[in-house]
Amino acid sequence: MNELLSCPTTMIRDSHLSENENEHTDKLLLRLATEFRRPFTGWDYSYLKGRVEEKQAELPWNYENTVRELLTSCTGLLEIGTGGGEFLASLSPLPENTCATENRAPNIDTARQRLKPLGVTVTAVTDYDVRLPLNDCRFDLIINRHEHYISHEVYRLLKTDGMFVTQQVGENDNMELNQLLNAPEYLGRREWNLEHACNELENIGFDILAKEEAFIETKFYDVGAIVYYLKVAPWQIEDFSIEKYSEQLINLHHLIQKEGYISVRSHRFFIVAKR
Repeated sequence: MNELLSCPTTMIRDSHLSENENEHTDKLLLRLATEFRRPFTGWDYSYLKGRVEEKQAELPWNYENTVRELLTSCTGLLEIGTGGGEFLASLSPLPENTCATENRAPNIDTARQRLKPLGVTVTAVTDYDVRLPLNDCRFDLIINRHEHYISHEVYRLLKTDGMFVTQQVGENDNMELNQLLNAPEYLGRREWNLEHACNELENIGFDILAKEEAFIETKFYDVGAIVYYLKVAPWQIEDFSIEKYSEQLINLHHLIQKEGYISVRSHRFFIVAKR
């Protein structure tokens, strides 16, 4: 059903509010439904510029700088979960043997259009729990930011002494959003933190060269930005819809109007591992 038509504006009308106040609520829900329907491809969050502030400078590591340093001696590069190819393209010039994988259908054509002129092959993947269609020991650097990976596949694809660099979103990411919206905090989430990820890599033969974990502040300056974020990150609240969470969204809107923003903690961790 069209999200605009499914908004339960009549269901939340309050007899104690004036007609103008109820009309304002109706318009708010319609605006939030529009935010939820807005298309999203790749990993381009520029639409949220000025509306969401993630304090990445607080991270005690620099993922991009680490990757760039390792690229200087790299002859074979794989990015797992390239999105629309935005980050990989920014690293140009790339090694001749550079590949990428992507598992979100809307991103695949975008990534291919961006990366093909750079000589990069983008492989569409529908299930990361199966063997990737790439040869053993092909790469000396594999990178991954905020994407699921299978440790034994990373190990198989790396050459001896090859490097794996990943920045991951931890299990406790932005949990304050779930709490503010009175949503389940763990819907299908597995244990995912620095200790767990390092143990998994070490158990199959990796040496951990660097590891760090941090919580950084993220501010949301309007409730529409929260709705858009929940649309592009559906794992945060898996049963989210404007209809189901309309009352909580309205309350959150009033809270942001009063306080200016709401603040949550983003959970990140970083690993550099050697095969």
